[in-house]
Amino acid sequence: MRRLLLILGFFLLFATEILRVYFIMPFPGSQHRNTLQLAYFIDQHRIWFRILGFVIIGYALLIQPAKRANPYAPRRKKSNWPAVALIFFTVLYAVVFYLFNYRFEADNMFHQPHSLSFTDSSNHRLDEQRLVIGVVVGGEARAYPIRLIGYHHQVRDSLGHQAIMITYCTVCRTGRVYSPLVYGRPQTFRLVGMDHFNAMFEDEKTGSWWQQATGVAVAGPLKGTKLAEIPSGQFTLGAWLHMHPDSKIMQPDSSYTKQYANLDDYDNGKIEGSLEHRDSGSWKAKSWVIGVLAGGHARAYDWSTLGPVTEDSVGTVPVLVYRQDSVNFRVWSRLVDGKTLRFKPAIREILGAGLTDDATGGFWNGDGICIDGPLKGRHLQPMQSYQEFWHSWRYFHPGTTRFKR
Repeated sequence: MRRLLLILGFFLLFATEILRVYFIMPFPGSQHRNTLQLAYFIDQHRIWFRILGFVIIGYALLIQPAKRANPYAPRRKKSNWPAVALIFFTVLYAVVFYLFNYRFEADNMFHQPHSLSFTDSSNHRLDEQRLVIGVVVGGEARAYPIRLIGYHHQVRDSLGHQAIMITYCTVCRTGRVYSPLVYGRPQTFRLVGMDHFNAMFEDEKTGSWWQQATGVAVAGPLKGTKLAEIPSGQFTLGAWLHMHPDSKIMQPDSSYTKQYANLDDYDNGKIEGSLEHRDSGSWKAKSWVIGVLAGGHARAYDWSTLGPVTEDSVGTVPVLVYRQDSVNFRVWSRLVDGKTLRFKPAIREILGAGLTDDATGGFWNGDGICIDGPLKGRHLQPMQSYQEFWHSWRYFHPGTTRFKR
């Protein structure tokens, strides 16, 4: 009885420390099961599980050993193994407690920048082929390099007198920008782990867990609540500055130079990490896709087979997917003045590369602006779109369809 209680007590202690982290970190097998609610339950009640484990162990130690059935039988030599085993498992638990509370927790592995600094387009020292998440709020434009946000996972900023939270998950290749206001009140978030390989944040006030890819609270008191998404786009820094020459650009924090360097090959998909590498084939788990949402419908476009111009409809919205080059892309609605236009790529001697529409023959530049023809001055309406891994898009948008020519 005493031995069984000791085993039960230590099992409870070890399971509490290990499972609450195992289920929400990319350990083998952990991200393929729907164990999020169990992980949240363990995390929220871990103090009580620990107390129960120690109570069981303490009770076991107070139990008097059973008396010998035959008091006249020769006494056996007392073994030191029970005491040694107790010390061993106590020390082992201390090691496990330290590792799973101070080393393996997500926010102890990925830190927020000590200082958030920006420079203008004339003073930056970043390679203009680097990818950035570009945001415009209240007429102010800023660029956040993916290599930096990818390490930090989320950065809080203020743009156009509005609080914003720029997020990125390198394992899903998902960049999202949210308002950190919940029911009108600001929330502070920390990286807590992963849900099906997607970064997950915990708000400070309620302890709810939020998916990075959707902005939805998936566990806790605010479960089902969704953060308001702020329009953003992924571009090379050079392309972003061409559109927004007055943009400010986030600068590296010198405290994390080594961590940033680990993501040097991430932008182009040549990184070697098993969680972040790119599959070169189509519709593989780590294949790149462009994801588009419109009117409650989701659509995915295989990056490796996209031509310069892809015309499609997402739900009832006629869509134009435009690949300006091997890196930059734009997605617009093809509706202009209530009419659905058709486009094809074109190059004009003075105006450069762009598009022409079949209805008027007008020429549209890479920003979706008609600069020559009857529709001169008209803008194509941008649609929120993302470049991410196929496994992420299909999981977080289970009703998605795939574009096939």
